[in-house]
Amino acid sequence: MVTAEEDGSVDVTPAKDGGVLKRVVKEGSGDTTPAKGCNVYVHYTGKLTDGSVFDSSRDRGTPFDFQLGKGKVIRGWDIGVATMKIGEVSVLTIREDYGYGKSGSQPKIPGGATLIFEIELLDWEPEDLSGKKDKGILRYPITNGTNFESPKPMAEVEIHLKGEYEGKAFDDRDVSFMLGTGSSLDVPPGVEKALEHFTLNETSRLVLTPKYAFGSVGCKNLNLPPDASPTYTVTLKSFQKIKDRWLMDPEELLSEGRRLKEKGTEYLKKSDVKLALKMYKHMVKNLDSPLTDGDGEDEKERKALLAAGHSNISLCNLKLNRPRDAIHSCNSVLEIDEKNEKAFFRRGQAYLAVGEPENAKKDFEMVVKLEPNNKAASAAILQCTKMQKELKEREKKMYAHMFEKFAQKDREKEEEERKKQPDVMKGCFGEWGADEREREPTDFEKENPDILMLEGSGDFKNM
Repeated sequence: MVTAEEDGSVDVTPAKDGGVLKRVVKEGSGDTTPAKGCNVYVHYTGKLTDGSVFDSSRDRGTPFDFQLGKGKVIRGWDIGVATMKIGEVSVLTIREDYGYGKSGSQPKIPGGATLIFEIELLDWEPEDLSGKKDKGILRYPITNGTNFESPKPMAEVEIHLKGEYEGKAFDDRDVSFMLGTGSSLDVPPGVEKALEHFTLNETSRLVLTPKYAFGSVGCKNLNLPPDASPTYTVTLKSFQKIKDRWLMDPEELLSEGRRLKEKGTEYLKKSDVKLALKMYKHMVKNLDSPLTDGDGEDEKERKALLAAGHSNISLCNLKLNRPRDAIHSCNSVLEIDEKNEKAFFRRGQAYLAVGEPENAKKDFEMVVKLEPNNKAASAAILQCTKMQKELKEREKKMYAHMFEKFAQKDREKEEEERKKQPDVMKGCFGEWGADEREREPTDFEKENPDILMLEGSGDFKNM
């Protein structure tokens, strides 16, 4: 039997335990090899040690593609293909523990089988992290991370980033922020989206399309023009570990709710309404379900935080000119606290914004009922009354115009009908015209064309 050394095979396993041996049949081109997460395209033929073929993409006539390093194929493939260059053809000899193990893959691959694959790497594409798979965020790993966890939305992260455009650096700094709020620090959304897939100490190069960078506006602070497609080299230095909601105990959920509320209020004070809205929405999502079966202190605080979150969402929506969304949020508050003064007031404002003064007036009257000294609500009631009168006047004018319009149409219709009637005075005397005559004209009628004689009587019509 030919040994690995004799046929030129090399051990490509990280542990150097001989589990995956690689022999290059045809050298590939270039210097780069596909990284973890890349989509690779290959042709392959798989054989057992007795030479029998158990699978072949060449026989099917269709290349096989998979995401490298994500466990989509046997471990020996993830290891071996990651060492190949485009155009390279190599033979991988894969031991059972890097293949299908002792159980095999029946009926073609018996348990404990060593597998021999001839693989040609046709092409590979960088990992697309856009979510929509529109190639808007392409990742080229430089240094792998040290664990398998990634930061979750709203986690505090510390990164180093370097931005380049047309061969020149425009950004190079360390920055810490809450994931999802990077726009306030000129961190583009594509970098934030990508960080949700980074692991600790990972360094990767990100290529962004304008949609995931700064769009058609650009970034004046960074001197980046509109519609730019920058490249970022990003290192994830540290991040806050946040549990999934279903893993949090009541105190952890309440603590996270308080944190998000405080962050939202900070952004609201800075007039960054969209980021504030993002904080409050995440907050109410976490607190939407009861913490306990009873109505203890934790549950009371949850309801108070939830009501505050919905109330602040309504405020943000009013500021963003989304009154219908504001009404919905106020309704959510009032389901929790039926005497919430702010919810009635903000819903009244939203009803005014959509031109419903009657509903608005009811809400402002409820505010005055709850807080008789509320001058803003009293003034708003007067505004509602004024708007109601204006609406009635407009309706009155509108209906008057409609009636006049309908009357005019009736007059026009009558005039059209009148025009269709024959003109009995035109052409001759009598009740019908010459075209209605059922006989040839008499000599008398020929000499007097304006006179039409009745058939057979010799008398004039109506004479």
